[in-house]
Amino acid sequence: MQPFNSLIWRDCDNLYATNPVSYISVQDDYQVNVNLLLLAQYLDQQCHYLPLAQWEVLASTIEDWDTKVVTPYRKLRRLAKSHLQAGEYQQMLDIELMMERKTQQMLLKKLNQFEQGSINTDAISDIASDKKDTYNTENYLCLFGIDADYFTQLQSA
Repeated sequence: MQPFNSLIWRDCDNLYATNPVSYISVQDDYQVNVNLLLLAQYLDQQCHYLPLAQWEVLASTIEDWDTKVVTPYRKLRRLAKSHLQAGEYQQMLDIELMMERKTQQMLLKKLNQFEQGSINTDAISDIASDKKDTYNTENYLCLFGIDADYFTQLQSA
C-alpha cells in the first residue's frame, strides 16, 4: 500500500471547515484532539479502518506535545486576545497553526508506520461491517467516553 502523505490534511481541513464550531466545542468540552478526530473521519470516508489499539497509539504519540505545548499555547492565545491588536492576534493564530501542522506530521509518520506493518484491514472490515461510516470515529471518540452519535448531533445542531 502507498503511504499516506500530507495531502490527507487538506481533506481534513475541508472537513473541519464544514462546521468548525462543533470541532472546537468537542475539543474544549472533552479535550478531544481535533486532528485525530478529523483523521478518523477521513479514514472512515476512505474505508480504511484502524483497530482501537492503533487509535490509542496515535493519541499517545502526540500526547506530550499536545498537553505541554499546544494546549497551553492555545489557552495563552485565548487569554491574550482582548489585549492584542488584530495583527498581533493573527500572529499568535499563525504560530498555533504551525504547532498543529507539527502534530499532523507526527500523526502521519505514525500512521505510515502502521501501514508498513501491514495490518489486515479485511479482518477489521468484517468487524466494522455494521458501522463502516463511523468505525474509526467511534474508536477514537470512545477513548473519551463519547458516543459518535453525540458528535454527529453536535455537527447538525
